[in-house]
Amino acid sequence: MRIAVVGGGPGGLTFARVLHRLGRSVTLLERDPGPDARPPGGSLDLQEGLGQLALEKAGLLAQFQALSRPEGQAMRILDVDGRVLRDWHPGADEQANPEIDRRQLRDLLIGPLEVQWGRAVTRVVPENGGAVVHFANGAPESFDLVVGADGAWSRVRPAVSPATAQYTGVTAVETDLRDVDTHRPDLARLVGDGTMAVYGVNRAVVAQRNSGGQVKIYAQFRAPLNWHADLDLTDHDAVRSSLLERFDGWADPVLELLRQGRTFVHRPIHVLPVSHTWTHVRGVTLLGDAAHLMPPLGAGANLAMLDGAELAEAIATGDLDEGVRGFEERMWARAGRWAQITAAGLERLVSPDPAEALALFDRVN
Repeated sequence: MRIAVVGGGPGGLTFARVLHRLGRSVTLLERDPGPDARPPGGSLDLQEGLGQLALEKAGLLAQFQALSRPEGQAMRILDVDGRVLRDWHPGADEQANPEIDRRQLRDLLIGPLEVQWGRAVTRVVPENGGAVVHFANGAPESFDLVVGADGAWSRVRPAVSPATAQYTGVTAVETDLRDVDTHRPDLARLVGDGTMAVYGVNRAVVAQRNSGGQVKIYAQFRAPLNWHADLDLTDHDAVRSSLLERFDGWADPVLELLRQGRTFVHRPIHVLPVSHTWTHVRGVTLLGDAAHLMPPLGAGANLAMLDGAELAEAIATGDLDEGVRGFEERMWARAGRWAQITAAGLERLVSPDPAEALALFDRVN
């Protein structure tokens, strides 16, 4: 059987790595020209029973534990005046959701896998019980199964579903600080070992500790998708000024996180329908954000990895199509529950009433 997975993110890599462990070959197609083509993004918290279970299925749990940062589970909440409202630290043996940098996780998952870099897929067409993959460059290729693990704007998804990602009304602008412990120890202390969040009326600032003294900062707010129509997003000084104006009146140490940001990346938050399913199509399936895009509240990568591991196990033995059908049913049920949870969470975290965010933190901790 010829099996291809489109997308070299956590879900696609986990699928390929578990298949490799089970003695099956897979063609891994990634549009990026190389592993360092773009910044990898912030760190991920891998949860017990989700991402960690997927790594166990891949035989990589012990290596993950050696790389991960359990102290990154810490969570601190401030009000807009800078007062600490909550300051939670994990216990010595707490392993519920330790953090790991995306680059470290990617390198761990790739291991012995061969990734075909620079293979941008334009569309996938079901054909003769399998599927044909069309590329931006190069001749089409036929496979018995094509797995779309290519994220929010999946080029595989149209082969099985007409659904497209929709804007939530919440946008985020990402920036970062480097060598914060050395150059800005005051901001290092403000953020702490894990995540620090400040919630205001329909807006928030979230700072996330990464390894190597890096801190990722996300300014989140409710706004139209074209809120930046009069702003050049490539002009980082102008974006910084716009954010400082939007968060005017907040505590100066919080605003300093934005002032010190070097570059800014616009990340509007999109989602697929909460109960996104499709009529089964032989030869094509989806996993991760391609199947169930939801707000970035800690579930996405975890679900994608478990999707990948379970799909690999389902098709490694027995009938290929029946394995895919059974996987889809299980994935839809699990993803539907998490989509409801994360949609409700986004409503409370970026809310007209900042007390909603604090109440949500108290409920889950």
